Amino acid sequence: MASQRRDPDQRPSPEALLEAARREDSPAGKLKIFVGAAPGVGKTYEMLSSAHARLKAGIDVVIGFVETHGRVETEALVRGLEVVPRKRISYKDQIVEEMDLDAVIARRPKLAIVDELAHTNADGSRHPKRYLDVEELLAHGIDVYTAVNVQHIESLNDVVAQITHVRVRETVPDSILDRADAIELIDLTPDDLIQRLKEGKVYVPKQAERALEHYFSPGNLTALRELALRRTAERVDEQLLTHMQANAIAGPWAAGERILVCVSEDPRATGLVRYTKRLADRVHAPWTAVTIETRRNLQLSDKQRRYAAAGRDPRRRGADYTGRRPPHRRRPRQLRAGQQRHPDHHRQVRPLAPVRDRQGLGGA
Repeated sequence: MASQRRDPDQRPSPEALLEAARREDSPAGKLKIFVGAAPGVGKTYEMLSSAHARLKAGIDVVIGFVETHGRVETEALVRGLEVVPRKRISYKDQIVEEMDLDAVIARRPKLAIVDELAHTNADGSRHPKRYLDVEELLAHGIDVYTAVNVQHIESLNDVVAQITHVRVRETVPDSILDRADAIELIDLTPDDLIQRLKEGKVYVPKQAERALEHYFSPGNLTALRELALRRTAERVDEQLLTHMQANAIAGPWAAGERILVCVSEDPRATGLVRYTKRLADRVHAPWTAVTIETRRNLQLSDKQRRYAAAGRDPRRRGADYTGRRPPHRRRPRQLRAGQQRHPDHHRQVRPLAPVRDRQGLGGA
């Protein structure tokens, strides 16, 4: 293939070589994520089908946790696979079942099936979120197959809320997708998914009727499908770029663009940080977040400051982060100084209607 020809003047990227070596030599398990645009597209079905194929190939496979939602086809695929008994936890005068993480680790399979990656574990579990359970399994050298819908991906949270008018509370950090060794998109057209819904293959009749009137409208499903396609393509493109860089394969490279975002304690900064993350992923650019500490936010209590930063911490989304405490009315000068230290082209991200603080300077 022409694109696989090596350029004699092109040297492999040291960073890409190190990343490839790290993945090959790491004792950690391999992670495969099945991504879908909405419930009912067939993520769990495809994941279990793949598990059966691995079992037939002689791989030791167990189910750590699978939720069939009463779907007959999915329940049929559970049969024939070893299921690790769930852990029963008393929660608010009820007994809830969660994956027994210790039992799966003690069983030490080659491959564990762990459904619903964005799930919030009941109080009393070792980890508050299931994706943290998955990370522990990987750390023990166990391969994991898992599934997630696009509305649970953290950087897309605001976009999904704008499309569906529903704010999803259970999210998975983008870093989980970024560390995945493989991502498989389970795609279904909106018409086919709506037909499955009408046939009762996704929800029970009353729940299906409500879903058709709201979340599962053709417009919503089309938009969510596009998000799933784009996010999956971004990850695949990143993997291809790493492969090309590690093998000195000639190709179109990024022009060195950077993105700079200035955030404050304004609540809208959360959406701004998420938007910047999506933009940086789309153009394959590093991004930097800057906080300028003004007299106003220096007067915030520790509790208020923690609350303001809780939902928008850029560092956990992959940004370089710095905080500055400039003299009075020198915020623009501080931002220009930050740009000068990075001579590459900067794209500045700011809200359409900047919030003005008492010092007459831009807010988020």
